[in-house]
Amino acid sequence: MAIVNMVMAVVIMAATLGGKLGAAQVHHVVGGDRGWDLSSDVASWSSGRSFRVGDKIWFAYAAAQESIAEVTSPEEYESCDVSNPIRMYMDGIDGIPLDGEGIRYFVSGKEESCKNGLKLHVEVMPFGNPEPEKPRVAVAAAAPTTPSGSARLYGSSVLLLVGLWLCHMAI
Repeated sequence: MAIVNMVMAVVIMAATLGGKLGAAQVHHVVGGDRGWDLSSDVASWSSGRSFRVGDKIWFAYAAAQESIAEVTSPEEYESCDVSNPIRMYMDGIDGIPLDGEGIRYFVSGKEESCKNGLKLHVEVMPFGNPEPEKPRVAVAAAAPTTPSGSARLYGSSVLLLVGLWLCHMAI
């Protein structure tokens, strides 16, 4: 009977915790509370933030007044050249998954806003890299973190295995 109670307790813990011990996907809201806006001081706000594969960046802006272009090169980024973007975002709220390592460049679709600093580059690091981060200019805001499905599954599995091992040792 004690073993059954212990197994049930471990299963309930695993379901309740839902993998909070595992790594979490981070949702970054670009510009913080002000969103994608010149007043948000995107470069300062993003300084020192780290972005990992699996995170997501969110742009919030007035769609009637603004747009965002993802460009391919540092040259396009610096010159605010949106003549050949990878993609244009115009919905007013756009979630962009960071699905690969490397640097991604985003600029305001309005040249004047871009020239006044409304642009960001994000250096996406590998998932779960434990190395200390160097400050870098990138745009993302601290927002609630949500564990990914695989992190929840991993955390639950670990708890379940520990519980089963404890039950086996009690026999």
